[in-house]
Amino acid sequence: MVIFKKSIPRRTFLRGTGAALALPVLDAMTPAFAAPPARPIRMAFMEVPNGIFDLGHEWSPKTEGTGWEITPTLQPLEPFRDRMVVIAGLDQQQAAGLDGEVGGDHPRACTAFLTGTHAKMTSGADIHAGISVDQIAAREFGKSTQLASLEIGLESAEIVGACESAYGCAYYDTISWRNDTTPLPMENRPRAVFERLFGDGGTDPKVRLEIRREDESILDAVSADVKNMRLKVGGTDRAKIDQYLDAIRDVERRMQLAEKQDIHALPVGSPVGAPEVFSDYFRLMADLMVLAWQTDLTRVITFQMGHEMSGRAYPELGFGDAHHPCTHHQGDREKQVKTIAINGLHTKMLAYYLGKLRDTKDGDGSILDHSMILYGAALSDANLHLYTNLPLVLVASGIGGIKGGVHVKYPNRTPMTNLLLTMLDKAGVPHVGRLGDSTGRLELPSGQTKVAKI
Repeated sequence: MVIFKKSIPRRTFLRGTGAALALPVLDAMTPAFAAPPARPIRMAFMEVPNGIFDLGHEWSPKTEGTGWEITPTLQPLEPFRDRMVVIAGLDQQQAAGLDGEVGGDHPRACTAFLTGTHAKMTSGADIHAGISVDQIAAREFGKSTQLASLEIGLESAEIVGACESAYGCAYYDTISWRNDTTPLPMENRPRAVFERLFGDGGTDPKVRLEIRREDESILDAVSADVKNMRLKVGGTDRAKIDQYLDAIRDVERRMQLAEKQDIHALPVGSPVGAPEVFSDYFRLMADLMVLAWQTDLTRVITFQMGHEMSGRAYPELGFGDAHHPCTHHQGDREKQVKTIAINGLHTKMLAYYLGKLRDTKDGDGSILDHSMILYGAALSDANLHLYTNLPLVLVASGIGGIKGGVHVKYPNRTPMTNLLLTMLDKAGVPHVGRLGDSTGRLELPSGQTKVAKI
């Protein structure tokens, strides 16, 4: 018997003069006759700032279980309905102010979002919270990847001084904590994310600089190896390589355009090299996140769409009002309508990201088939700074038997950390007893129309 299938190493790089580029996961990385390996589970945690407006079921469906009517803010996610669990009833009580703590609702809320711990009121170096769920996952998944995790944001971070009341800026600029004293900064520069993904595999910094100076592509430096690799693999893998390289070239082109724009035209809080329009900025970063998973460089991503109290304006929606002031509407219907529009733009961007994951092959399915993505806000009603009944949606149908297409409401005062622990269990992260203020696990929809309450 003649065996034609050739196996290439799992960590194969495309190489050229002074440059190296990681390959996506290919079928040819599985030896002949070997059983296809189980696809790795990826986890993403995505937070939007300033709550999500829901006074009249703009976000939450009116009915529980299945068969619920899609709401205006969730409408962009309709194509992914069968993968979604819309979650209600979960709280982050650690966001509440203690005696003597004045203000600080926003930094306390985003600090508690993934940690379930209370932010110590300080603007000095003695900040204190707790490890976040993404970093627990990163400790496990990072054993198999080049990067343990990626922390990405869409606004500049002020890392020193007080940003609200007596709370340091470090609290509300991130949702990721390595431990109880180490907040992880959100990287908001597309070029920095790109070079972290594709610059650490052996590409000479001088080569990267020359590529940027000449508006060229890293693909040009490895073109000969690309041709050789395409001859070594089958048609399915050639298609994967072509899709991957097309995505890299497109990302590079968009970064080059953003880097040429007038920096004075950028919105306040945007770094140099970021696209001027928010939706373009998001799509560029989302495409980088897809590439990170496609190459299996990391399996954990934490994404902060904007820091709490974000004053970003969204002129692509037809108005120039800043986000945070709109959420403090005090019953003003015009401000409410504008807040709903902003929330809808955010879910439209989430739909873009999910679509890219769905369209990217991964084994016998797509990356989306093997991912758990939690999206939501650290506040519910930002007008009143409420941290109860948080707006959350989990996209994870099929992972650990989770059933999508369900709206489930848990008993009031159920800690959100119970959900986070359950996600870790479903993703196969072992030996996690507690997280923050957790009291147990949740029973997620798993095949029944009715979901058992804890």
